Amino acid sequence: MTTAFAPYDLGGIRLANRIVMAPMTRSRAYGPGKSPTDLMATYYAQRASAGLIVTEGTQPSAVGQGYPDTPGIHSDEQVTAWRKVTDAVHAEGGVIFLQLMHTGRVGHPSLTGRTPVGPSAVTATGQVYTHEGPQDFVTPDELTETEIAQTIADFATAARNAVRASFDGVELHGANGYLIHQFLAPNSNRRTDAWGGSPQRRIRFAVESAKAVAEAIGGDKVGFRVSPGNPYNDIDESDRADMEATYTALVDALAPLGLAYLHQMEAAGIRDLVTRLRKAWPGTFVLNPFTGPEPTGPGALALIEDGTADLIAYGALFLANPDLPARLTAGGPFNTPDRATSFGGDHQGYTDYPALG
Repeated sequence: MTTAFAPYDLGGIRLANRIVMAPMTRSRAYGPGKSPTDLMATYYAQRASAGLIVTEGTQPSAVGQGYPDTPGIHSDEQVTAWRKVTDAVHAEGGVIFLQLMHTGRVGHPSLTGRTPVGPSAVTATGQVYTHEGPQDFVTPDELTETEIAQTIADFATAARNAVRASFDGVELHGANGYLIHQFLAPNSNRRTDAWGGSPQRRIRFAVESAKAVAEAIGGDKVGFRVSPGNPYNDIDESDRADMEATYTALVDALAPLGLAYLHQMEAAGIRDLVTRLRKAWPGTFVLNPFTGPEPTGPGALALIEDGTADLIAYGALFLANPDLPARLTAGGPFNTPDRATSFGGDHQGYTDYPALG
């Protein structure tokens, strides 16, 4: 697996290896105004041996928050606090992108003081965790044309804020049933205007958001994450022909923007679509491979060797193994993630996982 551990040029940014720390919500932004803390700086700095770190989902606006204690990037105090994180990672030689995540209809008024928004007024089946415990999803307010334009502008402003906070780039979260994905999926986007209906119209919000962010900070500093076929947060893309038409059109529309990478979170049974999107994408292709209930393991690095992907993203193993590249090089052993401490809490299950030796 020599290729996986070799340096990689990501649009002029030198990565130490081809191993990516995938974005993972940890709900520990206890600083003023939902800001990062010194503990978060320690957490990310511990994992700076990744070729690329992608942070937890970070809301570009107050209404974009869907879970308790997730960080924002829409205020000066948040920018200042995030700079402690980027400084800590850079001091360890790491590269870090900020994931911009607007959760859309996934959320609850108890978190933000207002009704969540979405492409259509369609309630997701399921519940969201709040400080008061799990609560049913509510019916979102359908975004107006003016609100859509403002949301796209919020993404661009958040990207500029990320650069101010010394991030090396940003990743737009178009996966896992959050706002951009809600526009892509026919069951959550039932609009009949220019933002919904056909695949070409459903991809418009994603493409316009990517364009705005690329214009704001440069396409070479922008990644884009997708998860076709992922049913998380009540997304239904079970119509295979429609799903393939949607994501093929999306990749074709994003390709001319000169983005840093496309990041696919693979769903079960769609390796053929992974291959198709990989071939259609002109730049760096990052894959978070489907491994069922088990965390992505060292065997996934073979997907770099055979050309399936340029970079491989690891989630759960990076949560529990701050020095994951060294452990992958050595073939293990690997710490086991403590699921009970995944969200919220203090340093336990966060910064206290041991490194090798």
